[in-house]
Amino acid sequence: MTGHTRRPASIRDVATAAGVSYQTVSRVINGHPSVRPSTRERVLAAIDELGFRRNTTALALASGRSRVVTVLTANTTHYGYASILQGIEESARAASYSVGIGVLESAEDPAVSAEVQRAADAGGGIIVIAYDPAGVRALGAVPAGLPVVGVVETPASPPGGDRPWVWADDREAAYRATRHLLSLGHETVHYVAIPSSTRRTSARTSGWRQALKEAGAREPRPVQGSWGPAGGHAAGLKLAKDSSATAILCGNDDLALGVLRALHERGRSVPGEVSVAGFDDAPHSAFLTPSLTTVRLDFTGLGRAAFALLHGALEESAPVAPHPVSVPELVVRESSGPPPA
Repeated sequence: MTGHTRRPASIRDVATAAGVSYQTVSRVINGHPSVRPSTRERVLAAIDELGFRRNTTALALASGRSRVVTVLTANTTHYGYASILQGIEESARAASYSVGIGVLESAEDPAVSAEVQRAADAGGGIIVIAYDPAGVRALGAVPAGLPVVGVVETPASPPGGDRPWVWADDREAAYRATRHLLSLGHETVHYVAIPSSTRRTSARTSGWRQALKEAGAREPRPVQGSWGPAGGHAAGLKLAKDSSATAILCGNDDLALGVLRALHERGRSVPGEVSVAGFDDAPHSAFLTPSLTTVRLDFTGLGRAAFALLHGALEESAPVAPHPVSVPELVVRESSGPPPA
């Protein structure tokens, strides 16, 4: 006996099953707002029943647009970067876009220019995660006229409409965390900083300083860390020698992890002698001993917002806020408490 392979359902098959025109089916799968809700439900039910899948290559040829988004980033593993990528990928997949990743291996101009050119050659649009010098240079190197969205550090002032950027309010996050530690009775708060994307003072450092200034507290010199636990451990060993360091704010949760280890090695209890707070609310933060007080930033939501902004530009349809901003949330756990009596 000879078997027969069932051909994939076409857009006209869906139209027949739903009792509508194929143009209506096309409007439904492209999210056009002019379709009645009852009609949309019939079409979606027919799509599910027939197992219809859009041919994205044919769709790109028909529309004259490449349904591709390239993300330029210098890192794919740190929590914030990886979560942004997750949000972009989820939103892109729902809109039938494919996502490519261009890794910025160097901040040198030739390397950045080459990666930007590869992204431009892929067509579609570009999202740049500009949390570091390589990302900042890449964002500035994207050719004019090419749809691009930047995920950036909190800008010093709101940018104009010609700069489609999204960001988390790092300044407010650091301000809230510092205020929390001061409210527990600490005379000041020491700060272990992550690298900034530019040479200017980062928004996190600015928020920390603002809280200290408003409280009339002494401003210690920030300790420069890196992105990971090793940098926090080195900073923590320095701060453990300072008996006045009873509260430490870390630029991310990985730094806080290293600081906690260093304090433990030097016999300084947390939070009995030293309170520690982090940034980001990475998944491991709630399961440390002690669990980590931190500031939750919705990086996945930032990724979704970045794609929504780019998608609106590519499709010339979906209205979106010009500069979506993620609002921080203070999460108080076991690692913060009053200073020693």
